Amino acid sequence: MAAATVQTMGSLPSGLGICTTVPDIFYLPELIFGGLVWILVASTHVTPDNPQGWVMFVSVFCFVMTLLWLIIFACGGHKNRSGWATADFVYHLLAALFYLSASVPLATVTLNIRNSTTLASDVSFRYYQIDIAAVVFSYVTSLLYFIHCILSAIRWKNF
Repeated sequence: MAAATVQTMGSLPSGLGICTTVPDIFYLPELIFGGLVWILVASTHVTPDNPQGWVMFVSVFCFVMTLLWLIIFACGGHKNRSGWATADFVYHLLAALFYLSASVPLATVTLNIRNSTTLASDVSFRYYQIDIAAVVFSYVTSLLYFIHCILSAIRWKNF
């Protein structure tokens, strides 16, 4: 009888193991919610471009890097190399901080839109609703990256 292998927090998975182990199970929700932030922010037009530009940079950067990270882990490119547990923790800490630094200005801009008198037209109100959805998804994505960061730190410590 073959014994079932159990993935522990102290090892790095590869292949389909990334879909079943903690913290790697968070890759797909991070990609989905990060992609939603990217799409929602790209579909609006807000007069202060600077916060929106930062949000776009963060969402595109984190989406691409998380996708690359997922591919590296799925293909087993991290095997037989030291430092991957540390790099995983550092990346997710950086991504959590980036998303938090993008979520706060996005929420501030959205609140300023609500307080202004520019919501009179249907188009402005529609952009406002899309920005609200972007703020919610941005904070959810920040939370996902933060949870992934904590679980990666635990795995790094046990590595």
